[in-house]
Amino acid sequence: MSECRATVQCVMLADDPATFVTRMVADIRVEIGGIPGDRHFGLLRPADSRQKIYPRGALIANRRQISIVSQEECELIAIHLGIPEIKPEWLGANIMISGLEKLTELPQGTRLIFPDGTGLICEGENLPCIGPGRVIETICNQSGLSHKFVPAAKKMRGIVCSIEREGCISRGDIIRIIGV
Repeated sequence: MSECRATVQCVMLADDPATFVTRMVADIRVEIGGIPGDRHFGLLRPADSRQKIYPRGALIANRRQISIVSQEECELIAIHLGIPEIKPEWLGANIMISGLEKLTELPQGTRLIFPDGTGLICEGENLPCIGPGRVIETICNQSGLSHKFVPAAKKMRGIVCSIEREGCISRGDIIRIIGV
């Protein structure tokens, strides 16, 4: 079993039902269902286009309770798009970390353990979609970015996680990342 460390740069919440774009907060309290008040909170969620084996709308386990991106991968996506930056809020992220260049390549089942014992399970890559591309295109006022985002963010869009142990996640936390 391998282990490395990364640092929480910021934490965010998606509590505006009109958008997936997140906002910065001081810390986030996580429960088994996710982040209370966040749009992805809940033990169950309706199946969508990502789960082709289930009918759309069928209730399935929510494995997308938290979205994590890395500062390093956001910088690479920005370079690929030819823009100055990609903010984690634009991607709907709940956590941005630094110190792990290939966050998106973490295998499913990897554990992320925070200083107070909070535990997350990596459920896999957060596949790029056009939604964040539209946000980036609007903010940067550059037409065409929405369609360029998906290929530019491939294998760099971050991961989604489910909660294994409740607790609190704050900026500056050092995360132990324990591979399977």
